[in-house]
Amino acid sequence: MANVFKGLYEDAKNFKEKDPACRSIIEAIMLYPGFHAILFHRIAHFLYRKKLFFLARLISQISRHITGIEIHPGAKIGKKLFIDHGMGIVIGETATIGDNCTIYHNTTLGGTGKDKDKRHPDLANNVMVGSGAKILGPIKIGNNVKIGANSVVLKDVPDDVTIVGIPRENS
Repeated sequence: MANVFKGLYEDAKNFKEKDPACRSIIEAIMLYPGFHAILFHRIAHFLYRKKLFFLARLISQISRHITGIEIHPGAKIGKKLFIDHGMGIVIGETATIGDNCTIYHNTTLGGTGKDKDKRHPDLANNVMVGSGAKILGPIKIGNNVKIGANSVVLKDVPDDVTIVGIPRENS
């Protein structure tokens, strides 16, 4: 149980360190919906791993209603995720997020509807996802990647790359 509280403290401390508007760790704990979404997710994910799927989904839906951030309880989230202005974020069931990532509002880590088992993206460590970005399908985003605002990502991205824009089909 001590590890749970230590992890939550580290999450709150991360919000304080990454958001210049956050004046204290208590402020992050009490007032930041991104922190609340992570807190609810940690509980829901624990229940999901125990195969208490209905209860896990219930908690995730309550969190969605309160925070505007939808994280499926099956998603795997590493340490020190920073969700800034989180309204409209959607993170799918088979998504994984590494350590020290930042996700801005209105982003989606979603599926394309074409895949059965693994349907959502994997973000490695130190990934920054800009506002409105859509990362779709069972793709891998490498370490230290920056994804620009409103970008659409449909293919794997190697380490240490900045990616922007929307892919075009050749006709």
